[in-house]
Amino acid sequence: MPITQLEPLRAYLLAKPGTTEELPFGPDALVFKVLGKMFALVAWHETPLSISLKCDPNLALLLRDTYAAVTPGYHLSKKHWNTVTLDGEVPEDEVEDMIDASYGLVVKGLTKAQRAQLSV
Repeated sequence: MPITQLEPLRAYLLAKPGTTEELPFGPDALVFKVLGKMFALVAWHETPLSISLKCDPNLALLLRDTYAAVTPGYHLSKKHWNTVTLDGEVPEDEVEDMIDASYGLVVKGLTKAQRAQLSV
């Protein structure tokens, strides 16, 4: 099943070491955190789904210029977050790369001891 559907997307996100799924902003936004720090927010009641991901500011701008489905983070820092509409425009491997990069940025910001807990 493609990552444009909730269950494959959720499985990909939860496969990351130390990841939890929460609903801190209400029932419409699934939040995925690594050791308590958010790296993905999924608007899971939307059709198509959308996901907000942390991103390097320069890459964020490039992705927005490349794909119409990538926009500044919705209700998030426009500099550091992108929202990706999972309508099939962005190739699945690119979406996975964006998820991996978001997770990596958040892990990089953890303490050395926290990173050691993840063994990544």
